[in-house]
Amino acid sequence: MHSPGGKVSGYVALMIVQIIFLVLFWLFVRYEKELLPPAIDAEDAGSAKEHVSKYPQFQDIQVMIFIGFGFLMTFLRKYGYSATGFTLFMAALVVQWSVLMKGFLHMEDGKISLSLENIIDADIAAAVPLISMGALLGRTTPIQLLCMSIFEVALFAANEYLALNVFSICDCGGSITVHAFGAYFGLAVALMLRPSSDQNEAGKLEGASYTSDIFAMIGTTFLWVYWPSFNSVLAEGAGGERAILNTFLSLAAATVTTFVVSALVSHENKLDMVHVQNSTLAGGVAVGTVCNLLLGVHGAVLIGIIAGTVSVLGYRYLTPWMTANLRLHDTCGVHNLHGMPALISAIASAIYASMVTVGDYRSELQDIFPAMVGTNGTETKIMGGLARNASSQAGYQLLGIAVTLLIAIGGGILTGVVLKYTSFRNLKKDEHHQDEHYWEVPAVENKEEYELERVDELLS
Repeated sequence: MHSPGGKVSGYVALMIVQIIFLVLFWLFVRYEKELLPPAIDAEDAGSAKEHVSKYPQFQDIQVMIFIGFGFLMTFLRKYGYSATGFTLFMAALVVQWSVLMKGFLHMEDGKISLSLENIIDADIAAAVPLISMGALLGRTTPIQLLCMSIFEVALFAANEYLALNVFSICDCGGSITVHAFGAYFGLAVALMLRPSSDQNEAGKLEGASYTSDIFAMIGTTFLWVYWPSFNSVLAEGAGGERAILNTFLSLAAATVTTFVVSALVSHENKLDMVHVQNSTLAGGVAVGTVCNLLLGVHGAVLIGIIAGTVSVLGYRYLTPWMTANLRLHDTCGVHNLHGMPALISAIASAIYASMVTVGDYRSELQDIFPAMVGTNGTETKIMGGLARNASSQAGYQLLGIAVTLLIAIGGGILTGVVLKYTSFRNLKKDEHHQDEHYWEVPAVENKEEYELERVDELLS
């Protein structure tokens, strides 16, 4: 059990981090110029109005992050407080840290300009450690989650800058920079924190109940409904509406496919709630990178079908294999919901990028594939072609996912080593997947847990 002193020092450390954020905001962050009161004779408030117009999508993303992710992870029958509570805590922490980290990479005159778009970016960044948390759910302490988030967001911001600003890849819905990074970073940390071979069996509370599965479906439903906003919020012009349409169709196709494939591969051909909670969302991830491209309606549907199929097969066959052979316990199955669908999205982006022509995208080419046009927005002829031709852009899309995987896995391994071999306290096997170590749990819950333990002892 935890000592009270250890808990207190952990919470003091969390407060110190918040105070450090306060000082950094005071020193470096300022409102964007357009958000300040205009001069009496000024006529331009256009930028502020444009940002405010994105507030409905900002609300949608807030719902996804704070409700969707939180409730999706309540499937563990004794971990509902932690799933929802730590999601709220980590998202609130990461939003602040992301504003700072991303801002440091785009400073002007030594200051960070803050607008609604920066907060939207930070909200999207909050998904990264929440995805990683899914791979570790129930097996880490709050202070470990804090430290993982600090390291991860710093690496995420650097990798995103490299992918979008240096490699100039297309990644409208963040499948490469957000989903792939969060999934493989979390899996790498989980690999470093894996149990010894004699403790590799599932924990006594590592499972769902009828009620907890229903609560998890609430998270699934919120994520499903609002995912088009997540993918489209950063898209420009007509590309934004295409992103909404493509995401919705991909989600719909993945959902139908999930139900069919789940019934085909599950025991007694019955539906598996794990598949329905997660694989139905895989279409939103798989279409993310290419959601604003000219996929064609059939392209979005095809991506959804592939994603739903791959995700269900991953839950059914790959996850048990990873647990048995690698001792890698992916609690929420983030490899199947975020990892593999993100790889599908990256491959799709290379395929569609290789077919890009100026005639198809016209004026939108500047917003979607800026490296394929000149700095003045016109075609730049180099050796008889564009500044970056279609095949080169396809290569950069693949380079983007390769570098993302390298940084995510490498950073996750280093973070896992720090969490395991330094002074951080690691939870013991019998402390996994239960709230009572960090939350005041009603007495009736403790009584039910005691009765469950007694039943386990009698059965064994």
